[in-house]
Amino acid sequence: MSYMENYLLWLNSDKLTEADKYELSKLDEKEKEDAFYKNLSFGTGGLRGIMGLGTNRVNIFTIRKATLGLANYLLKNNLLDGVAISYDNRKDSKTFAFESAKVLASKGIKSYIFKELKPTPMLSFAVRYFSASAGIMITASHNPKEYNGYKVYNSTGAQINLDEANTVIKEIEAINNMFDIEGIESNHIHWIEEDLEKEYIKRVQAISLQETKKTVKIVYSPLHGTGQKIIPKILKNQNYLIYPYMPQMVNDPNFSATKSSNPEDKLAYEGALSYAKEIDADIVMVTDPDADRLGIAVKHQGEYHLINGNQTGAIELYYILSTLSKQNKLPKKGYVFSTVVTTNLIDVITKHYNQAIIHTLTGFKFIGEQAEKLRKDEVYLFGCEESYGSLVRDFVRDKDAVQAVYLLAEIADYLKDNNQTMVDYLEEIYQKFGYFFEETTNITLKGVEGLNKIHKIMSYFKENHLKIDGYNLTSVSDFSKSIRYEDGKEHTILLPQSEVVKFVYNHDSWIVLRPSGTEPKLKIYYSAKQDSLEKAKSVVQRFDKICLEIIDQLIK
Repeated sequence: MSYMENYLLWLNSDKLTEADKYELSKLDEKEKEDAFYKNLSFGTGGLRGIMGLGTNRVNIFTIRKATLGLANYLLKNNLLDGVAISYDNRKDSKTFAFESAKVLASKGIKSYIFKELKPTPMLSFAVRYFSASAGIMITASHNPKEYNGYKVYNSTGAQINLDEANTVIKEIEAINNMFDIEGIESNHIHWIEEDLEKEYIKRVQAISLQETKKTVKIVYSPLHGTGQKIIPKILKNQNYLIYPYMPQMVNDPNFSATKSSNPEDKLAYEGALSYAKEIDADIVMVTDPDADRLGIAVKHQGEYHLINGNQTGAIELYYILSTLSKQNKLPKKGYVFSTVVTTNLIDVITKHYNQAIIHTLTGFKFIGEQAEKLRKDEVYLFGCEESYGSLVRDFVRDKDAVQAVYLLAEIADYLKDNNQTMVDYLEEIYQKFGYFFEETTNITLKGVEGLNKIHKIMSYFKENHLKIDGYNLTSVSDFSKSIRYEDGKEHTILLPQSEVVKFVYNHDSWIVLRPSGTEPKLKIYYSAKQDSLEKAKSVVQRFDKICLEIIDQLIK
């Protein structure tokens, strides 16, 4: 159907209230097209989009449709052990969670639902705790307040894999009329009791590698999200000096006291940093709304320094492996997990300690999937990605900022005991392994027109390999074809096909282009290694200038 036919179908539906219909009547032509030109796509991990009325929006009807598709998938595959459900602080998140439970109940499927908002990693843990067949997390993670989403997990606690996602998508697409879907309240819906949280906290506290003095001063902000209770609770349990930044400790769907809900954005730190300066804190920790990603800022020589996701992952990994090495506890078959857009510093540290590294596509779902495949004699050591996500221990199968906070509090405290900061620690890492620097450029291209521009850019770079003066192009990987071109030959990439192209140069440098899976953006990742951080930054700046000049010409 055309967008106008979809629009009129909704406008004339008896399932919409008069207030809903009034909202629809106020849309201009461009807004109508964007809200109705397609069905909100259920991607490889679920739904994410702007909240509102329309087939291309997150609303009670699109949530019900997704849940019915999931329910039909579970029933057809005899996956009958229930579904764990959690939700964040966003507008209507709790409503969407309960609507999901009611739709599952209408199909005779039990659900386990939290009484209040809880972090994404606790949802992953709940799936494993209850031996459930699936999980649903209502969240849009770090996206702006206008967004919400619906993430689906399989029985391992990881986000559903590509094959599972494609099967669920077929079930969703087979549903003709989302207005006919009704849920029921029944005894199939179960509240999750406090025992689960107690067990989760016990597991988090067990990741500690050594006792420290607990003198480090920590400012913490959940950015109005799900970390607000559990993270202070865990740190206080272990006698850490934690100072919550109170204006952002309130559940608020409008994120009123922060300019950004994304730890990758320096605006997210403004309030907490001001408070840290007032009380002379050593470290600022900021988790995103669903508490699966963590950003930190550390005081060094009187100034606060933001530590990016690649650097944080390297700090965590180096601490884990170096400490285990000192304790003679390194496993014979240990595995570290990283992605194709994460710093090569992770590889170098891992290999230095004679452990194995596994690379996946972008997204922690792939790390969770690979962690599940480890044999009994193989040990999960760590996993991380550049976008501020890590997983210290795999009793959860998604990135976990609660674990990251706990480990980094220990690291900061250990360093303070030794008159060091994380900036000093990073310098130690760089001197030992080389100066790596990474940066990501995001180009926002909205709507149908934006989608076409992203496609044009990706097509160009696949067909025209990016050569840079002074650098040898050693390989080109086109993940959409599963082919790597190297030494004049084609090699098969043993990863799922994905819309990603990667150019690798000498000196451990590379450029990756890919469309975002959750936002209308083209993402360009750069990495360089040099004998100083300034030189590495200079190389990355040059790479960025060259890429953006080409892209500007393409989308004029």
